[in-house]
Amino acid sequence: MVSTAFAGAAAGSVFENERKFDLVVRLDSASRRSIDDVSNLFIPTPGGQQIPLSQVATVTFREGPAQISREEGKRRIVIGFNVRGRDVQSVVREIQSKLDQQAALPTGYYYTFGGTFENLEKATARLLIAVPVALALIFMLLFFTFNSFKEAGLIFTAIPMSAIGGVFALLLRDMPFSISAGVGFIALFGVAVLNGIVLIATFNQLQKDGMEDPIQRVLEGTRIRLRPVLMTATVASLGFLPMAISSGAGAEVQKPLATVVIGGLITATFLTLVVLPLLYLFLIGKNRVRPSVILSILLPVLLFFSTNASAQRRVTLEEALQIGLAQNLLLQADVLDIERAKATIGTSFELPKTGVFVENEDLSSVDSKGILKIGLSQTLQYPTVYKARKSLFQEQVKYAELTKTRTEAELKRDIRTVYYQLAYLQERQLLYQRLDTLYSQLADAAALRARTGESTGLEKIAAEARLRELRAQQQQLGREVAVEQQTLMQLLNAPESLLPAEGPCKNCR
Repeated sequence: MVSTAFAGAAAGSVFENERKFDLVVRLDSASRRSIDDVSNLFIPTPGGQQIPLSQVATVTFREGPAQISREEGKRRIVIGFNVRGRDVQSVVREIQSKLDQQAALPTGYYYTFGGTFENLEKATARLLIAVPVALALIFMLLFFTFNSFKEAGLIFTAIPMSAIGGVFALLLRDMPFSISAGVGFIALFGVAVLNGIVLIATFNQLQKDGMEDPIQRVLEGTRIRLRPVLMTATVASLGFLPMAISSGAGAEVQKPLATVVIGGLITATFLTLVVLPLLYLFLIGKNRVRPSVILSILLPVLLFFSTNASAQRRVTLEEALQIGLAQNLLLQADVLDIERAKATIGTSFELPKTGVFVENEDLSSVDSKGILKIGLSQTLQYPTVYKARKSLFQEQVKYAELTKTRTEAELKRDIRTVYYQLAYLQERQLLYQRLDTLYSQLADAAALRARTGESTGLEKIAAEARLRELRAQQQQLGREVAVEQQTLMQLLNAPESLLPAEGPCKNCR
């Protein structure tokens, strides 16, 4: 009776053309608003009379579990949470360590971790088998193709070359290693090995055609196969590009996979065209190239990568202040002014140039031939002038030192201001990224509700408008970050782009 009165029960069927609906009976909405309506609900007795429910039952509010779940004959309570900005494994390890230290469960209670973490552990266990098997199969197929352990191992070096780019791509996008990233590495290894096969096969074919000089083979083969290698990497990268920038459903799986493949193909293509031919020259052929020649070619490449890798690094506030005090041009100009002022002190007693004169004195006499006079002239000023000049120069030194102190204080103030502003803008960027994910999910949900007819199109339009507004704010914020970063580079006179260290706001407190 309670279920029928308040939840409704089917009392018949209604037909509308070919569709059939249940005829549901329940109390009017005005009679099912409070607990008193439940207490005053009339129920029939076996004798045919009706009495209120309150005469045979006590109706009250009590807190209780919304659902009692069981597993293997035991009650189970599920505590669910989502992880954002970190990998699931590190979060679970941290929770497990805190529970072991702080939580004392009653007798008979225990906890386990399931869901994504459980799937991650199972998938990791499978990857520990799948990845070595895949690598072994790749090496075995390479050996069957070339019938040479040397050439198979040479092509196999493309795998670590491609893995370098995949790892760096994950670091640049601040993504943790996941199962989808592991699958991306497996796909990446196949494409990287394919490029190596193309090059080595071409070198071998040129050798069969009579080209004995290994250097000439490498130059000719690399020239011939440059376009196919680039096309292979470009086509695969463009195919994964939509997955790398996706933000809809399934993006958390697609992004790591596509990021690994695209980043790995970039380094694999470059290293395949440079490192693989050099290794071929070193290992293959009778006239091997000396290692010094290979190192002379590889050294600029390694320096290029190391320079680009450090083109943008993070510094703490103390490091930024040290760099600014050492490299700021205004401060260096003040130091030179102090040295110039100190140097002028020694000129306070500087005498004017000594004059030399020659004079022929005529005595106005017939017999006199005149007198030739030769002399020196020196101008001297009053002694107090030199003393005052020295005092002036000393005051100029003090003024230059005070100017340097003021410039140093202003520089520190400006560096701190820009540093904290840049750190604040970076924190806002992280917040906007989280909001972008939430608003994207909200827009997708509103679009789904509009398609199913559960809501009007206004909800979808409002959600999309909020998402567009947020992304416009993200673009403006990115421009502000670029401006502040350029200002910091000018203050520090740094040739590289610098960013605040991780967790800058913790140091700000």
